[in-house]
Amino acid sequence: MTDAGRALGSAPAGAGDIFQLLLDGHARTKADLVHLTGLARSTVSSRVDALLASGLVSPAGEAASTGGRPPSRVAFNPRAGLVLAVDLGASHATIAVSDLSGRILASVTHPMDIASGPVAVLDHVAEQGAALLQDATLPAVPLAGVGIGVPGPVEHSSGRPYNPPIMPGWDRFDIPSYIRRTFDVPVFVDNDVNLLALGEQAASFPETTDLIFVKVATGIGAGIIAGGRLQRGAQGSAGDMGHVRVPHASASRGRRSEELDLEDLASGSAIAATLRAQGVEAETSQDVIELVRAGNAAAIDALRQAGRDVGEVLSTVVNLLNPSVIVLGGSIARAGEHLLAGVREVVYRRSIPLATQHLAIVQSPTAERAAVLGAAMLVAREVLSAENVNIRVSQAAD
Repeated sequence: MTDAGRALGSAPAGAGDIFQLLLDGHARTKADLVHLTGLARSTVSSRVDALLASGLVSPAGEAASTGGRPPSRVAFNPRAGLVLAVDLGASHATIAVSDLSGRILASVTHPMDIASGPVAVLDHVAEQGAALLQDATLPAVPLAGVGIGVPGPVEHSSGRPYNPPIMPGWDRFDIPSYIRRTFDVPVFVDNDVNLLALGEQAASFPETTDLIFVKVATGIGAGIIAGGRLQRGAQGSAGDMGHVRVPHASASRGRRSEELDLEDLASGSAIAATLRAQGVEAETSQDVIELVRAGNAAAIDALRQAGRDVGEVLSTVVNLLNPSVIVLGGSIARAGEHLLAGVREVVYRRSIPLATQHLAIVQSPTAERAAVLGAAMLVAREVLSAENVNIRVSQAAD
């Protein structure tokens, strides 16, 4: 019996528990599920029939016969519901519709200023989301939930932004309640870098259980997946790398009386300030990116040093958490290989050998799609939990 089966066998398993065994996408017979769970065949049969009635599971053909009639197989039906997934950045909004497996079915991206405030931004999200859901090519199934990523700290239990530095007017705004005025479904809100970690894992590293996503852009933050689970911490602030002090950084830059944190050194605006001090015209993160891509030597050197600074903090993180993959994303990380090279230079030198023996440090393969995919995965994992599946099955039976 598998570990999952032993866990199920320790207590009576509802339909939701059996459903978890089908989330890997593999079709199974009722006999397979009896073997995995250790439950009576009659119990498994009734649970599977209830899942079929709910639409979350569908017939998946027949297994090979061992004599007699071939047994029927069942599998997770990702098109039993739709998810509205939203990625809000400092200057853009991406709204997408996915199925319950996180596969994006339709999406749209528009320029948008997060500083316009929650009402203007969320009204835009609701309008665009409703328009997408009217797409005739989408399956005619209910909306299961809405997932939203925002570029600032979020109190996970309430879904409210908490003192977000680049989101004026959003502090403690009740995003879930506002969105539920348009979509009467569960609404989940998280920091964008947490969703980037979920999306990157789902799209590019599905077998990886220990992964850190580091976003380097206007700000710097990390999404931490450990033991296969997203780690938010007690209040939702885990992964705030940008406010970690960087040892010896002040003295090395001639600022002996001032302590510097990572965002002071390696964010897009900080790199631009470094270049201006050298007489190079750079006001914004985008200016830095364009200079690097144009081959400006000072910009390339500054980006490489920013990578070393990020590596100083990450080397401690590696020693503490021992991830197998570190993914670098965000606009600054996408400017070229120079940030990545600086990070690798320091992490591989400063972290303990056992922690770096099989550590991969890579640029984001999923790039801009990761956040909206992560928003879809956030909703799917919540609405497809064993508890929520049991509720859905019960409602289908009424």
